[in-house]
Amino acid sequence: MKMKSLIIYGTGAIAEVAEFYFRRDSERQIAAFTNAGEYISQDRFLDHAVYPFETIEKLFPPEEFDIFIAIGYKKTNQLRRSRFLEAKAKGYSCASYISTKASYFGNSYGENCLVLENNVIQPYVTLGNNVFLWSGNHVGHHSKICDHSFVSSHVVISGNCIIGQCAFLGVNATLRDNIVLGDYCVISPGAVVMENCQDRSVVTAPKSEVRLIKRDVI
Repeated sequence: MKMKSLIIYGTGAIAEVAEFYFRRDSERQIAAFTNAGEYISQDRFLDHAVYPFETIEKLFPPEEFDIFIAIGYKKTNQLRRSRFLEAKAKGYSCASYISTKASYFGNSYGENCLVLENNVIQPYVTLGNNVFLWSGNHVGHHSKICDHSFVSSHVVISGNCIIGQCAFLGVNATLRDNIVLGDYCVISPGAVVMENCQDRSVVTAPKSEVRLIKRDVI
């Protein structure tokens, strides 16, 4: 059965990246872009028309089109979460993209997921709705990433971990096995998580030492 054509929500860098991957590495046809009316500053984006989200279902009915919410991790993913729920309230199914260059052996993934190239998703992993995995991550066996979370590049999530809703994991972060992160946790780039974190925890990496090399030793 032919897949529905796709509307992409957003006209920023994330939307541009999403359009590239859907166009180059999926069977989806891009029909249009959409954004909140107050943020539309141009009629076209990447050679497609841009329409107000407030009335998008009148031109592109949910029975005939799917949508992808291409928004990043601002406000601990809550903006993307809100737009996802609004799209669902309008009756849309939200498309997911799993790169053909990812090693995906997980159990299941939800709607509006984005899994880019070189991710390794081991067996029995579950991804919720609206989960973004940028390129080059490792998600260990039996782990679960809950709804609306964002995992940057080169993150290591060891086995049997649970990542709560709306979490953000920065580049090169590492979680040891059996870690539980609460909702809205922020793990900074390079941080190592060795114990469970309650809701809204922030884990930072040690500051690197920066010093100048004496000219006479160069």
